[in-house]
Amino acid sequence: MGDPVRWGILGAAKFAINHMGPAIHAAQGAELAAVATGREAGAAAFRAFQPGIAVHDSYEALLGDPGIDAVYIPLPNHLHVDWTKAALAAGKPVLCEKPIAMAAGEIDGLIEARDRAGVLAAEAYMIVHHPQWQRARALLAEGAIGRLLGVDGVFSYDNSADPGNIRNRAETGGGSLPDIGVYTCGSARFATGEEPEAVSCEIEWENGVDVTAHVVAQFPSFRFQATTSMRRHPRQEMSFHGEEGVLRLTAPFNAGVFAEARLELHRNVHGGGRAAAVTVERWPDANHYVLQVEAFGRSLREGVDYPCPLEFSRGTQRMLDMAFAAAR
Repeated sequence: MGDPVRWGILGAAKFAINHMGPAIHAAQGAELAAVATGREAGAAAFRAFQPGIAVHDSYEALLGDPGIDAVYIPLPNHLHVDWTKAALAAGKPVLCEKPIAMAAGEIDGLIEARDRAGVLAAEAYMIVHHPQWQRARALLAEGAIGRLLGVDGVFSYDNSADPGNIRNRAETGGGSLPDIGVYTCGSARFATGEEPEAVSCEIEWENGVDVTAHVVAQFPSFRFQATTSMRRHPRQEMSFHGEEGVLRLTAPFNAGVFAEARLELHRNVHGGGRAAAVTVERWPDANHYVLQVEAFGRSLREGVDYPCPLEFSRGTQRMLDMAFAAAR
């Protein structure tokens, strides 16, 4: 396998401490080598599972560290573009949290910076690495539910008790669509391979951010509808409705945290409107964060195509841009 990819993390974000830091530590062919933070508590949280981790006192110092092979960015949304470009300018491959940008046009600039630097840059869109989504895409491609007619989804949680949360603040790129609309919209694109032709959207606003959004879109062969909310009881589900069956994912986005990864295939094998036969597949142990890190490492070491290039992320952001434009 050769030497591991030595990762550095910009900032001691809670998500990096709880999920991506441990995932880098656990991934084959990866080593969590450094973090840039001025907070001792943040540094201590990383040392708890990686005692030898180096701590830099600035992001610039980490980007200048010749011992770092790749950078992970978990900063607030409004900082993603600038620090992704800074990492690329330093010659570092970079994996940046979603949304990697706040508008599709900004991703055009990232693609140019990536190509100019000649190193990999990608959005940390982990679900495409999960076997449940790879299986869903394969089933749709082989016609397991017949002609696809509709896709519907929901992703919600309630952070109303935390008004200072970056997701509740316009100046840090908050809102339900930037935070979780990337999943409902992006997963439909990933699973079907289609792009929306028209989008409408209704939004409930608080302090300049969309706290609940209802998106309806027409794709070439199906109609899409999804709700995202930061003001509702936690729920997540994606369903693909065809002429001959339904494909349903019950923990599509936070598999292993929200619930066990589970794919249900409902098919009316008897005809005549009788109850459908249900086939269930489960992935209790798959960790899409670990799989994401390993896929990134394979791209760096072996030159294989990364499953979620910036061009894919631009397509999802374009759909979100269309939703915001329709709502406004």
